[in-house]
Amino acid sequence: MTGNRVAIVTGAARGIGAAIAKRLSADGLDIAVIDLREPDTAETVASIVAAGGKAIGIGADVSDLADVERAVERTRGELGAPTVLINNAGILRDNLLFRMTEDDWDSVMAVHLRGAFLMTRAVQKHQVEAKWGRIVSLSSTSALGNRGQANYAAAKAGIQGFTKSVAIELGPFGITANAIAPGFIATDMLRGTAERLGVSFEHFLGEAAKEIPVRRVGQPEDIAALASFFCSEEAGFVSGQVVYAAGGPKA
Repeated sequence: MTGNRVAIVTGAARGIGAAIAKRLSADGLDIAVIDLREPDTAETVASIVAAGGKAIGIGADVSDLADVERAVERTRGELGAPTVLINNAGILRDNLLFRMTEDDWDSVMAVHLRGAFLMTRAVQKHQVEAKWGRIVSLSSTSALGNRGQANYAAAKAGIQGFTKSVAIELGPFGITANAIAPGFIATDMLRGTAERLGVSFEHFLGEAAKEIPVRRVGQPEDIAALASFFCSEEAGFVSGQVVYAAGGPKA
């Protein structure tokens, strides 16, 4: 066991979660890489270890209480008490409202909102004990409303209210809570959207970039850089904030 701070990053097998895990490792933290299936975490873990960092992979459903408790306890046992938490795990079940099923709604709420709640409640005990902590939860520009995403938009807006409330409750213990609301980020999740629309991923990204003031789409590393700041010592007076990282003004 080292003296490094320990971070848990959920949904870290790929995309934004993997980028955040790698960035926090480069910042000197030991990382618990959590995703639904443990084998899927292997690539992120191997990348961190190859770069000289320390990481473990854990399979867990963040919406399941027993899985969450096991994951946090395993992190504590193998790396040390976690004091940094990145709530990134998420799923899409897009559909227009009249076609959206109860399961489409419930599954999105379970992973995004119940997952963030369960993980934060489990980790805050270690943060309070340490009198220091950082919580960063992933929202989205979809929180402002998006066609075909009533479930996802509601969940991502909920993350913002959750973050602000947690910041108020846990602030006296040296714990900050902030949210990042990414805009258009080039990830595998969007690759699936391009496929559903019947266009190439490159065309999809190119068309999106035209609508973004900085004239490019975001990369997972853009979000990881912001997470790195929120988790730093220097960010101790920044809490309860939602930053839209979207290449232009959003809210």
